[in-house]
Amino acid sequence: MSKTMKLTIYTAVFTVVSINLSAQVKDTLAEKMVLYQLPNGGWGKQLDDKSVVNYNLPIDKSLLKKIKATGDDHATIDNNATSREINGLLKAYQATKNPDYLKAAEKGISYLLLMQYNNGGFPQYYPNTGLYRKQVTYNDNAMINALTVLYHTAESKDDFEPVDPKLKEKAKAAVQKGILCILKTQVLQNGKPSIWADQYNEITLQPDKARAFEPISLATGESVNIVRFLMMQPVTPEIEKSIQSAIQWFQQNDIEGYSYNVGKQNGKTVRILAEDKNSVIWARFYDISTNKPLFGDRDGSVKYNYNEVSEERRNGYSWFGEAPQKLIDKEYPKWLQKNNISQ
Repeated sequence: MSKTMKLTIYTAVFTVVSINLSAQVKDTLAEKMVLYQLPNGGWGKQLDDKSVVNYNLPIDKSLLKKIKATGDDHATIDNNATSREINGLLKAYQATKNPDYLKAAEKGISYLLLMQYNNGGFPQYYPNTGLYRKQVTYNDNAMINALTVLYHTAESKDDFEPVDPKLKEKAKAAVQKGILCILKTQVLQNGKPSIWADQYNEITLQPDKARAFEPISLATGESVNIVRFLMMQPVTPEIEKSIQSAIQWFQQNDIEGYSYNVGKQNGKTVRILAEDKNSVIWARFYDISTNKPLFGDRDGSVKYNYNEVSEERRNGYSWFGEAPQKLIDKEYPKWLQKNNISQ
């Protein structure tokens, strides 16, 4: 056999081997995400009442059994569930071209479309309607995470370009419905828009309470991310008014001269509110009528003095934050300049 023929055969074999290896490239994290996906296309944050979803854990027989036993009632958009997996799978697809990852991501997008209410809102869970799970939920950025995925889908942003065009069309309509819901749920104070509550009744779209320590109130952290989402959209008079009203509310309701720090004492988390002339913070929750900072407790009571909150809730929940500062100082001025809008 000539050297030329040997080289040709070697090259052909090498090419076949390379193609096979390429076809078998798999992303370990993405493989786990596919495994954890629920039949309805969503993902849970928990497997059962005691086990949380942890992608760092190796899959053994016991864990696999728990995963397979998890039902659709665990499907949620809380704590980044479902949006995290869709984003992760599409990133893995771009790196590996494994069609299983794209298929799973598209199934997840279909789940988001399925769970959206006709009024444009998103429940925290679907199809589980127990307790506060059916409420339209901004808490922990649940609805905004879902809408951001759908926005990226509709606009073919980032890793979303390969998604089925039919899903993109549906996502575009879903985003518009979501924006209308956002504008409708911005809390009016004496006829003027302020910011948003954490959750709303899914039928009346009126602010509602969730857990005992999450009373009806205005929620600053979630409202910051709602404004950021609106800033991503083409400007309309309604969106412009909504954003500017929210920014004005943040500017008028900051807490100057205090800092909020998280540390450890004897191995336990301790959250300390302290005087600090160089610091500006915002309360997590504000009274929906008076704009006074308020704090919920395990027994369902509402306190207006942080020091009156039980020690367990005072240290077990984050009650203040600085998130509006970057929005006011950097992101809002940039948005004004980009859209040629005067303050």
